[in-house]
Amino acid sequence: MSKAVQLYAALLVREFPAQALLRLRNDLYHQPCVVMQGEPPLQQVASLNMRAKALGLMRGMTKTEVEVFSNIIILRRSWNEEKMAKLILLECVEGFSPRIEQCSEDGEFLCVIDIAGTEKLFGPAESLARKLLSRVKTLGIVACVAVSDNFDASIALAKGMPARHIQVAAASEKKAKLAPLPIAVLGLTEEQKGKFSLWGIHTLAALAQLPEKELIARLGQEGKRLRQMAHGEMPHLFQPVEPVFSLEECMELESPVVILDALMFVVNVMLEQLILRATARVLALASLTIRLALEGGSSHSRTVRPAQPTNERQIWLKLLHLDLELHPPIAAILGVELEADPGRTSKIQLGLFSPQLPEPSRLDVTLARIRSIVGDGNVGSPVLQDTNKVDEFRMESFHITTLLPSKIDSRPLRSAMRMVRPAELTSVTVRSQRPKKFTFRDHYYLVEHAYGPWVASGEWWTSRHWECEQWDLIARSQGGKALCCCLMHDCIQGDWRMVAIYD
Repeated sequence: MSKAVQLYAALLVREFPAQALLRLRNDLYHQPCVVMQGEPPLQQVASLNMRAKALGLMRGMTKTEVEVFSNIIILRRSWNEEKMAKLILLECVEGFSPRIEQCSEDGEFLCVIDIAGTEKLFGPAESLARKLLSRVKTLGIVACVAVSDNFDASIALAKGMPARHIQVAAASEKKAKLAPLPIAVLGLTEEQKGKFSLWGIHTLAALAQLPEKELIARLGQEGKRLRQMAHGEMPHLFQPVEPVFSLEECMELESPVVILDALMFVVNVMLEQLILRATARVLALASLTIRLALEGGSSHSRTVRPAQPTNERQIWLKLLHLDLELHPPIAAILGVELEADPGRTSKIQLGLFSPQLPEPSRLDVTLARIRSIVGDGNVGSPVLQDTNKVDEFRMESFHITTLLPSKIDSRPLRSAMRMVRPAELTSVTVRSQRPKKFTFRDHYYLVEHAYGPWVASGEWWTSRHWECEQWDLIARSQGGKALCCCLMHDCIQGDWRMVAIYD
């Protein structure tokens, strides 16, 4: 049997703490930025972008040393945003291969994927590397990709090349490409670096030429491992991880935000990333939950759920804006977290001559506008409550159903009842305990037929007597106009009210 083909692609993101913060801060992307960690006054530079490096800044500088430079943006290190960025990168890489091993270190993100057998999906290794680099770039992160048939060789090649570059090392040219790389790409300890510096060993080519037995005698089995890595022949037991797919984004704000429009500017960038990730999996956003970390340690959470899943960013922004206007946070905002539930968009096939239907997203925005004016509990579909209490109902949100009626009702239309809200006071003349005439909206009516009374008391267990009487009346005005209506007599207050009119 032939030996199994091995092929690995290493994805390296340098200055990961800085890139994780700048990923959602587009306004700072072209400015020199440093990321500080530690407690004052012992803060030090943990990461920085290329523009800050060009000015002479470096890791380990104190805040006092950084402030000597002008126009430097100082950011606070966010472990939450770094954790979220790692999950997003693993989720992105998973779209190219399910076998992923994470090898990240402090200050950089590194993962290796097994791409053997993916040629029919993504083409040659160089084509896959370009697609992977392009996909990572859309997330706002700069990286480099190296491909080799050896696990450790791909990592060494990635560490020895600049950002935004791709390198594919075939088996025949692997040693030649590893040779000029510095020995630091092997991840040496400080003790090993000191020994190799004393011996004058600075490149992988010089390390590969050392005799194996003498190297083992001085460094032990670790020396043998380093020599095999320099040759690109170190065997490796692949240990894959299983990324969990979740549509989440978070951002810690540098200063408290009070104005809602400023918050929407931040949410806009986060929404763009969520939609981009959902679209890559042919999904849409079905619901969106925004959690705000407030001053004082409190939090504010709201969930927006439109009628249908959608990836229209402007629709989501408008729905969130209207919801937060109706339910504003009680304090200044320190952090934002978005969490979306994935769904699938529905497509409706219309006939050639069918009229154009309104978009469901426009209905959602319209309902949100109305809800911001009249309140949450006053928009939706009325649903009767399970009670005998008069005129008791609740409002439920509109939802779109795809179920079709199994049978068309061919029965004739019945009369409809139009409720009078609020019920109007009416002057009624009663004879023999039955209404005989009444006045409604400046018109005088004589009762021709009266049906009732139907008595009710709401919740029977809370009352000892009937509270109201309902009468259905057919009356006619002096001009001969007929009126079919429903009158309610309040037995406790003693007044009459017009509650409904039958069409």
